[in-house]
Amino acid sequence: MATTQEPVVQPETHADVALTITPAARIEVKKFMEAESVTADKGGLRVSVQPGGCSGFKYALLIEDQSAEDDCIVDEGEFRVFVDPFSAQYLQGVTIDYVSSMQGSGFTFKNPSATGGCGCGSSFTA
Repeated sequence: MATTQEPVVQPETHADVALTITPAARIEVKKFMEAESVTADKGGLRVSVQPGGCSGFKYALLIEDQSAEDDCIVDEGEFRVFVDPFSAQYLQGVTIDYVSSMQGSGFTFKNPSATGGCGCGSSFTA
């Protein structure tokens, strides 16, 4: 009697994303998660890079209830960061900060891999 074995499926591995979230940005992320009733055990912050903006790419932040199947998940201790495979290549070494000034407040991105940017600071060239 021959037996047929099921093939062993190995989970996909994704490159780690090395990014930094400043203490000021951490505080704001936790506020947004609380406001949207998203818990840190499953949900977190999605950081992505999308085509668009005046320089070619733009950053996007979104609070999500859970990660996608192919996400790279970065454990920040107080919350998790979800990064899709396309965005991961553009987010290596990025520092995400939250600044408040007389002109307004919001998240900022410092990307050592960016080769150019625009005057508004919300898009970049890689």
